[in-house]
Amino acid sequence: MSGLPDLDTTPVDYGEAEQQMVAYREKGTERALAMDNRGPVILDGDGMLDSRILAAYWKYGFYVFTNVLQADERADLERDVAALLDNAPLTRGGTVDRHGRPALGANCKGRNVSMVKPLTDIYGGTAKNHGRHPTAMIEPRAAGDAPDYVMQLLLGPLQHSEAHLRLYGHPQMLAVAAAVNGPDFVPFNEAIWVKLPRLGGSVSWHQDGWTHWDKPELDAGTHGFNFMAQLYGCDASNGLWVVPGSHNQGKVDIKAMATKAGSDRLPQAVPLICDPGDVVICNRQAVHGSFANTSDAIRVTLNFGFHRRRSVLNVRSGGVHNPVSLYDEAYIHHRSRVIAYGINARQQRFTHETPYRYMPLADRMHEYAWNDSAKASLHDYNLQDMGI
Repeated sequence: MSGLPDLDTTPVDYGEAEQQMVAYREKGTERALAMDNRGPVILDGDGMLDSRILAAYWKYGFYVFTNVLQADERADLERDVAALLDNAPLTRGGTVDRHGRPALGANCKGRNVSMVKPLTDIYGGTAKNHGRHPTAMIEPRAAGDAPDYVMQLLLGPLQHSEAHLRLYGHPQMLAVAAAVNGPDFVPFNEAIWVKLPRLGGSVSWHQDGWTHWDKPELDAGTHGFNFMAQLYGCDASNGLWVVPGSHNQGKVDIKAMATKAGSDRLPQAVPLICDPGDVVICNRQAVHGSFANTSDAIRVTLNFGFHRRRSVLNVRSGGVHNPVSLYDEAYIHHRSRVIAYGINARQQRFTHETPYRYMPLADRMHEYAWNDSAKASLHDYNLQDMGI
């Protein structure tokens, strides 16, 4: 795809650990494909998710929905992602792209572009993100002519990509969100992960939530979930790995897990194995992480997450995805308008679909037409993400 940096064709591996990594990937792939948590979205006549799919999600903490995005939607997304990559800053904190234009996100106050040194782990073993990444991943050595930094994460992407906004309003995915979090579900945040071939960094093992671990009402769904749409597919070499069932174990001692494993290769984990257009739902409480992308295949994952309303209402949180804020009714209502914009934007592009009816705003959808004024209103919208 266009927008990629020039790449060295020299294969990159894990050095002395490469043989162990190869065996680990093979065994993980075998375990992943043996699980009963993949298949198409199945909704009944009332738009309710098949109970067997829901049961599998709650059992494992993730489910692979196959063939969700058709070729025309993937083409839209590919064009937008290519343009975003082409507009990436040259370095961390940079304000111009390689063409001398204002760089992606340069005019935003909210967090947008995250740049990393090739094949590195910027979170592991640090206090970043409330210290939720207690162990570090192996960092393979990048090729000598690798760029100093590469773009790996874009936050607040719905203000930059109408194709992603339309994906956000996907009727099947919103029906799944309602089945998991209730019909009054609310937004979490959105992101685009780009793991460039032979350059993409790792994200050490972690659980996403930080707010409710000690609350008596904690259960397997308290901290919400992310949808992860795979533009080009993913496998054990470049994709996310998840420890099945860990979403239902409360706060997990990840450092102890890594110590017992004797490496960053947690033996319980399985990789997400996806074809282009598959969408994964992954519980935020599940232990998950990703290794550096030493493969020749790019991974582009378009994230969009949702919470139960009761998990965020009148909670004061933030500090990772947004400034610390009180998520009161007005805050939630304002942030939830983005769902309505996504539904309307999608309706304009995919006129054959029946749009999703989002219950909290169902009687006010006429107020949320997707147009130039609405687009301008999304500038810095991710300052009101709802991280818990």
